[in-house]
Amino acid sequence: MTDAVYITATGAFLPNAPVANDDMERILGQVGDKPSRARRTILRSNGIVNRHYAIDSKTLKNTHSNAQLAAEAVRALNAENKKIDCLACGTSIADQLMPGHASMVQGELALPACDVLSAGGVCVAGITALKYAVNTVRTGDCHYAVATGSELSSASMKAENFKTEGFSAEINSKVDALEKQPELAFEKDFLRWMLSDGAGAVLLENKPRSTGISLRVDWIDILSYAGEMETCMYAGAVKNTDGALLGWQHESDLQRNSESVMAVKQDVKLLNEQVIFYTVERPLQTIIKKRALAAEKIDYFLPHYSSLFFREKVQAGLQRAGLDIPFTRWFTNLASKGNTGSASIYIMLDELFRSGKLQRGEALLCYIPESGRFSTAFMHLTVV
Repeated sequence: MTDAVYITATGAFLPNAPVANDDMERILGQVGDKPSRARRTILRSNGIVNRHYAIDSKTLKNTHSNAQLAAEAVRALNAENKKIDCLACGTSIADQLMPGHASMVQGELALPACDVLSAGGVCVAGITALKYAVNTVRTGDCHYAVATGSELSSASMKAENFKTEGFSAEINSKVDALEKQPELAFEKDFLRWMLSDGAGAVLLENKPRSTGISLRVDWIDILSYAGEMETCMYAGAVKNTDGALLGWQHESDLQRNSESVMAVKQDVKLLNEQVIFYTVERPLQTIIKKRALAAEKIDYFLPHYSSLFFREKVQAGLQRAGLDIPFTRWFTNLASKGNTGSASIYIMLDELFRSGKLQRGEALLCYIPESGRFSTAFMHLTVV
């Protein structure tokens, strides 16, 4: 067992030029015979100004697979002189059902034989991969481990995935309610204006780099409440009235198309009622005691939230949990990089790591929630 594990390099990859709000619908495609009424309302609420799509803005053809996005983030580590013996990759929706996502990333990189792990789920998938990679270094099983988070949301957000009979009418019927309840933005077509593409990676070693800064991984706590909560965010399934999911394999081709089964969806009511309690307040009741966490000891708080709509709600949850970290110590790049799901925390870390702001001894607390069936992760890092 090694005494500590360090992030010695970070990398990120955001495909193609940034896409501004007014160009989103042209690239993703229009659903129905009229431009989306919901788009501007959602964008006012989520605070995102630019995002990236793995779609050529002129030809509208796909430019990268999910595995290729992750591979580019790994290349950005500039770790060619390291013999990577562990590759752990997390994503929400891989390019294929099988083989595993990490195997496809390894193939893109042409890496020699190594330990690979494919972590599934939603936003927590990326940090789950990172925790696995950390532990392989901590136990001495591996010397140089790489972890990634990547998302290719645009592939499932294209208009052709939503062109079903009655869908436009369904969306338009909810726009008026959306003005009063921004949380309604987390359903079917509405999620098209929330999610985008990107990937991030970190290199992990058992000692810090000889020059510059490294980040010591003090601890990573991941907690799932699926044992007591029903599904909230899902894809490839239909949610029944009793809360159970019916998977895509049990639906006919006609049903899959007519019900937009493969589209990403969320149970809006459940999300609004439970997400802060189960991803902030409840887990922190345990973690604060376990880790002796105190707000005054945190120099940077890196929250992954999907929309600016949740900023004040997260802060209120922190305050109720007894961890009141002021906004002046928060770091996020949601507005400029978009919501990239499991890649978001990697992309945030990369920007802060390369910013020149971090000073020796400073402490970072990362927060990664997931509404899939309500999971959350907190990671504590120290600058060395």
